[in-house]
Amino acid sequence: MRIGIGYDVHQLVEGRRLVIGGVEIPWSKGLSGHSDADVLLHAIMDALLGAAGLGDIGRHFPDNDQAYRGVSSLLLLEQVREMLSQSRVEVMNIDAVIMAQNPKMLPYIPQMEDHISSVLRIDKIYINIKATTTEGLGFIGREEGIGAQAVALIKKKS
Repeated sequence: MRIGIGYDVHQLVEGRRLVIGGVEIPWSKGLSGHSDADVLLHAIMDALLGAAGLGDIGRHFPDNDQAYRGVSSLLLLEQVREMLSQSRVEVMNIDAVIMAQNPKMLPYIPQMEDHISSVLRIDKIYINIKATTTEGLGFIGREEGIGAQAVALIKKKS
């Protein structure tokens, strides 16, 4: 068994959709980035790739490659799942936290878990997503950005 950790943060800006965990969340701002800037999925992908010893999302999906401009991170997660499958690795569980002062994430977490479960082809009971604020502190507290952290446990298929 191996464990990996992932972290991502993106700036909140006007004129972008807010997509987290593959769910579009109604909000006045969205996250800036080359793809859809889905911080949760980016953190999860980095955790999975790291656990498997496959680098990080920047190596596989560079932000200077036009093929990934505006792409859904759910599609990138599918590609990560395929990389893990080719490496004969299965996901045991994922634990993640979204750090956002606003909007509140709780109503959207079940749908996020559904998306991740479906793409990774694992039971939803092995995915745990939490959300927290920073009590008004730092760039997250000032609503300048949103971050996410994730850990993933994997094992080689027998």
